[in-house]
Amino acid sequence: MSAPEPLPGARLLFSHDAAVAHLNHGAFGMVPITVQRAQQRLREEMDANPHRFFAVGLEERIAHVRRHLAAFVGADPEGTALVSNASTGTSIALGSLCLGTEDEIVTTDHGYGAVDLAVAATCRRTGAVHRVARVPLAADDATVTAAVLDATTARTRLVIVDHVTATTARVFPVRGIVEAVRARWGDRVAVHVDAAHVPGMLDPAVGELGADFWVGNLHKWAYTPRGTALLTVAPAWRDRIRPLVLSWSAEAGFPESLEWLGSYDYTSWLAAPTGLFVLRSLGIEAVRRHNSALAEYGQRVIAEALDAEVPAATGLPMTLIPLPAGVAVDQAGATALRRRISDELAAEVGLAAWRGRAYLRLSGQVYNRPEDYQRLAEGLPKLLDRR
Repeated sequence: MSAPEPLPGARLLFSHDAAVAHLNHGAFGMVPITVQRAQQRLREEMDANPHRFFAVGLEERIAHVRRHLAAFVGADPEGTALVSNASTGTSIALGSLCLGTEDEIVTTDHGYGAVDLAVAATCRRTGAVHRVARVPLAADDATVTAAVLDATTARTRLVIVDHVTATTARVFPVRGIVEAVRARWGDRVAVHVDAAHVPGMLDPAVGELGADFWVGNLHKWAYTPRGTALLTVAPAWRDRIRPLVLSWSAEAGFPESLEWLGSYDYTSWLAAPTGLFVLRSLGIEAVRRHNSALAEYGQRVIAEALDAEVPAATGLPMTLIPLPAGVAVDQAGATALRRRISDELAAEVGLAAWRGRAYLRLSGQVYNRPEDYQRLAEGLPKLLDRR
């Protein structure tokens, strides 16, 4: 399999360190230079006259950005709020449910670690029970949906499901899961879609999913500054949303009650449309095709070097490679190995332990080159031999 042709000029849009292979775009994204400059101009405006910046028209500017970003993901702008990241949105959703000792929260074993921590904290605070649906790595859509549904009971009050799983780089059939939960339990069970990786990567069509809560980051695959995410809430829940921080817009209700945080640095939100402009200028579909093809190329090159089985292609710009058995069997080991890869091979990768096995997660982005993956393929087997 050959690598895809680079998108003309795309690599020059970023200010990354060219001496490092940045193969973990899915973690923190990469902000284009034009977006960095747009945010810097906003910071200069803020610092030139802070009182005017915060006190005159800021709420309207934020609302304008919210409408723009909500349209990008197909969400109702009146039911959508800007938040700092997907973890924040998930914590808001959890905090807005009146859970008790007779209630349950269902997640899957592919879920994001920070979400599991938030669920655990909620259960400690409320006495609710956390149930985990075990989903095989290569499960098809019907098996995923059945596993989630089978984990629910008459006590379940919330199901949290990833659209794209951070740990295992899988697409879950969230619309089918929402429909299956509705068919069995009606409105008794709320569904929260963790779409941290989706904006820019896929077309979420949020308004068509039917979920009670949906949260997605735009700083991963939509080129916005970090700290830019959207939380969309179904009409039945909007009056019940509880902000994590009470500030001067607390009485305004959703979404304003979540967006006004006093002397917060709002420049990441205000500069976010510039990120979407860069993505659209490159061509959203062209970027998606390139990134997915490059990630698949990298997966095959490195898997062959490790003599590892190559999981089936998912069409995502994030791919997974199983590492040899016995390597980094827990998250502490995975973190230590990731740091060694960074220090010794000058490559930034995602690495997680899942069910006692270490998995390397690679991303493909327009600033990556085939040589980035080839260099990792050359050095990684030697590094693992020295463990």
